[in-house]
Amino acid sequence: MLRRAAVVAVLSTVLLAACALDQTIDKMKGRETLLDETLRGYAATIRWGDPTQAFAYVDPTYREAHPLTELDVARFKQVQITAYNDQLPVPVNENEVRQTVEIGLVNINTQGARSIIDHQVWHYDEKAKRWWLTTGLPDITRH
Repeated sequence: MLRRAAVVAVLSTVLLAACALDQTIDKMKGRETLLDETLRGYAATIRWGDPTQAFAYVDPTYREAHPLTELDVARFKQVQITAYNDQLPVPVNENEVRQTVEIGLVNINTQGARSIIDHQVWHYDEKAKRWWLTTGLPDITRH
């Protein structure tokens, strides 16, 4: 009788652990899907050269500390994005990934072509249930 109770207790513990693991895996899959959608949406917005829409992907705390200026918008209007070559995001921890992107640019006035490397850090906001870019928009003024 004691042995049966011990077996039931062990099986119950294993079942509970399996359920918790399933929930954790589902949670991570949901975050991964959301991250993929966020990265694709951000990339498309940058490719179209719309800094005001791209700025909506930036963490609100960063946006408040570094507001988008008219000069920033004017700089983006001066270039055409010709390439957005992103590497796979690298997880830092459960709530943060890093991604490196090479962005090709052509100055619409001079037709000078160049590329920049954008090192992005994305953070998952548990409360908002979304990923935020914590490093701001790419610095297109670098040479």
